[in-house]
Amino acid sequence: MYQNNQTMESKETKQPSQKYPEPEKKIENTDKAKEPDIVSEPAIAYGNFRYSYADYLSWTDGKMRELLNGIAYAFSAPFREHAGITMELAGKAWSYIKQRKGKCKIYHAPFDVRLPLNGATADDKIYNVVQPDICVVCDPSKLDERGCLGAPDLIVEVISPSTGKRDLNEKFDLYEAAGVKEYWVVYPKDKAITVFLLRENGEYDDGKTYQVIEETTKISVHTLKGLIIDLNELFEE
Repeated sequence: MYQNNQTMESKETKQPSQKYPEPEKKIENTDKAKEPDIVSEPAIAYGNFRYSYADYLSWTDGKMRELLNGIAYAFSAPFREHAGITMELAGKAWSYIKQRKGKCKIYHAPFDVRLPLNGATADDKIYNVVQPDICVVCDPSKLDERGCLGAPDLIVEVISPSTGKRDLNEKFDLYEAAGVKEYWVVYPKDKAITVFLLRENGEYDDGKTYQVIEETTKISVHTLKGLIIDLNELFEE
């Protein structure tokens, strides 16, 4: 998610994360306002707790968090370069949709995306809540007053040192399992973007990487037909 300057990692180095069966029931907590146990890298369970979206809604300390398979992860505000890239991408997509009066909606963090797996949509049965840097949602039925319930059509994550492994492992597997059709991973330091597309078998392809140093610096956005992102403009100093 936030911060920047992570170097580009090869898709071959990605270690497969566990799939997402329904986690074991959380140990009963009578104090609903109690601050959750938090972990960062590496992605491992902390204690015996598996938090749900219902727990997530009860936390009132104002900290920014995500839930991945019931584990709470804290994150901080973005660095300037990270924020600039996010706003540049989001701005281009927003303008494209607006000019064409498209039905898709674009959002940037903080914006809660609930990804229910195994068909469970009740608050206390949702164990995955993410805040992607950018997401595009083309199905209005997935949007409500609390954010998005279900898989966006496109998700963009800008790599950072603290979250890079998570973006390429736990989140990669989660987005694939949830059915996110297009997943972009942005590497600010390398001035590169890797695009993964969901195949008919429900798995992502091997991904295609675009970089400023190469001849091909323009990327077509599959979710928004006709929108082209020029990396030279995106990563312009």
